[in-house]
Amino acid sequence: MSNRISVQLFGITREIVGSSALTLDLPQPGQVGELLNNLKEHYPALNGLRSLLVAVNGEYAEADQPIHPNDEIALIPPVSGG
Repeated sequence: MSNRISVQLFGITREIVGSSALTLDLPQPGQVGELLNNLKEHYPALNGLRSLLVAVNGEYAEADQPIHPNDEIALIPPVSGG
């Protein structure tokens, strides 16, 4: 059974993917780590980022956190400031 999810992309991740959002199918139950692996496989340039965080429902998530179909998911790229 698949788990269709929507992922919001920001900053450099949006540039790499070429879109501000993606819809993906993950095995159910999916996890954050599986999502990252899937994205890095399809968009190898993501591997070059020094850090890449995932937020689920507005909170930073660890690799083993489950992902559910209605969760709000965002990729948070490295941010530089001045």
